[in-house]
Amino acid sequence: MRLALGPVQYYWPKDKLVTFYREVADMPVDIVYLGETVCARRHELREDDWLSIASDLASTGKEVVLSTQVLLESGAHLQAMHRIAGNGLHLVEANDMGAVGQMEGKSPFVAGPHLNLYNPDALRFMASLGAFRWVMPLEMSCGSLGKMMESLPENMQTEVFVYGRLPLAFSARCFTARYHNLQKDSCGFKCLDYPDGLKVHTREEQSFLVFNGIQTQSAKVYNLILEIPLLQKMKVDVLRISPQSEHTGEIVRLFHEVMGTGLPATEGLQRMGNFMPEQSCNGYWHGKPGMEWH
Repeated sequence: MRLALGPVQYYWPKDKLVTFYREVADMPVDIVYLGETVCARRHELREDDWLSIASDLASTGKEVVLSTQVLLESGAHLQAMHRIAGNGLHLVEANDMGAVGQMEGKSPFVAGPHLNLYNPDALRFMASLGAFRWVMPLEMSCGSLGKMMESLPENMQTEVFVYGRLPLAFSARCFTARYHNLQKDSCGFKCLDYPDGLKVHTREEQSFLVFNGIQTQSAKVYNLILEIPLLQKMKVDVLRISPQSEHTGEIVRLFHEVMGTGLPATEGLQRMGNFMPEQSCNGYWHGKPGMEWH
């Protein structure tokens, strides 16, 4: 079983991103996903910057994957996706069917978590187009994953999102801009002010959701560290951690220790409490409401 670091979902300044990926080079992760998957207006890093970071990480032995944007809204977005799909140097994670179409028959690709692969027929179809790894949909339960694993296409790898705020939905509207009474196209790049997203509370002051530009996330942090023994037994190939603005390295190392050095999962969960931006949830894994903890 290998450990992966997903793409940064938030809008961070260039200096922070560059420093972060220098630190990633020393983290015990095998796979690193790079690129802007949320909003095309986020231009702190340009295409050449991402490719430079990819080259640096690849030189340290990391498997680098370039992730495409989830929601494409214009011809410029489409052109950017085409450039990523045809980069010719690194693997690609396709996060919409347009990207899948670009990769079909050309290069092996990763079928991202937003492609809605909920049944074996859909997975076999994706494999026929060239997917060699799929990322389990975020709302899928353990039981449903088990059924998918029983009929995996030959040589298909399985990746599971095991830590981070869940990206629940994408919209043509920008919620962060709306919060500041700004238009989406003149947002002032307000997402830079929220390195872990903008929390939304209920009237009872309970954390409910997080606004991250056009993306809506869970407020609580999806956390499957207690499920690592089961995931290993199920022969899941890759576990994905989603970066956060602080303490990503500590989270990665705790997962790594539970996976390979004998640290009890319960102790790992206890130790990571000080490194998390919010409480844990795992409801979807158990077929329950997502914000619950079981």
